[in-house]
Amino acid sequence: MSERRARPAAKKAMKSGWRRALTPAQSPEPPPPEPSEPAGTPEQAEVASVVQAALYRDGVRVSSPATLAETFRELREQPSGMAWIGLARPTEAELLSLAAEFDLHPLSIEDALEAHQRPKLERYGETLFVVLRAARYLDAPEEVDFGELHVFVGPDFVITVRHGAAPDLSAVRLRMEETPELLKLGPEAVLYAILDAVVDGYEPVVAGVQIDIDEIETEVFRGDPEVSRRIYELSREMVEFQRATRPLVGMLHGLMAGFSKYGTDEELQRYLRDVADHVTHTSERVDGFRQALTEILTVNATLVTQQQNAEMRALAEAGFEQNEEIKRISSWAAILFAPTLVGTIYGMNFEHMPELSWRFGYPFAIGLMGVICAGLYVIFKRRDWL
Repeated sequence: MSERRARPAAKKAMKSGWRRALTPAQSPEPPPPEPSEPAGTPEQAEVASVVQAALYRDGVRVSSPATLAETFRELREQPSGMAWIGLARPTEAELLSLAAEFDLHPLSIEDALEAHQRPKLERYGETLFVVLRAARYLDAPEEVDFGELHVFVGPDFVITVRHGAAPDLSAVRLRMEETPELLKLGPEAVLYAILDAVVDGYEPVVAGVQIDIDEIETEVFRGDPEVSRRIYELSREMVEFQRATRPLVGMLHGLMAGFSKYGTDEELQRYLRDVADHVTHTSERVDGFRQALTEILTVNATLVTQQQNAEMRALAEAGFEQNEEIKRISSWAAILFAPTLVGTIYGMNFEHMPELSWRFGYPFAIGLMGVICAGLYVIFKRRDWL
């Protein structure tokens, strides 16, 4: 539940019916989605293409045309009405027909055809073009899924072009239709309701990311080898989240700056200020997440470096001990080799060997062995090989 919905009872009593219209219904069962604006899985959203169109007069739905052509015709027949057309991944032909009917600027149509746009707000004459980035947190893969929404707001029409599964505009439409006093304020009220739904959708994402960061901190100090990858992936998602929220702050302040110029209803002004406060808070939280992930990545790199240094030191110590053992073995092998060599020579039993008939030959051989062994022992000892 958002901070706005958790206000004290005294402030809740001051809310108007319009403010309650922007708050999701608390019924135990969710409202059924509209046919062309499915709230199902992303795979289902991929299949949906067009159209949920409705005409309103004084905040009440008067008809639900089946095609765009019928929508255009009925809107011309009812000058005081308002058309709300919802599209999901429309074709170029459908957007061009809307452009011809509502005099939409070619640049805005070009942007609406491409799904990878940054959040922005542009005014073309009497038409306002808004690009929003919605987000939702997927529990199973523990990742953030981003959608894109383009909104055309004119004097008597609202056109939404959705790329992705979020947000659920059918719930926004249902809440607006349940409060005619808000809907009869016209296209501006619909825009503010859409903005509120997109911003409210950020709160579960913020909560999910906070849990992920807490888990990552535990994994870092536990030495999980996969934590670096998780930090990188979450950091990349926070970059996308930041791109979705940061421009929205300036957009909402731009709308608030035009209150007096375009005669915005006073109650709608309050809604927009409230949405702007929530966007600012969310943007600050996302900035904090990025900073926290950067620090966690630094700490993880430090811990990994320390662990690698400890392993290298252990390997070096093991190698040093092995070298010392090899030195000792080599030294004793050299010492023992000397008498073996002398004994082997005098054990060949050739007939003509000078020392064989020498009276002191045997003591000489034994002494020679002793001198060589002692000399090698002293040399190796001085070199710390023994």
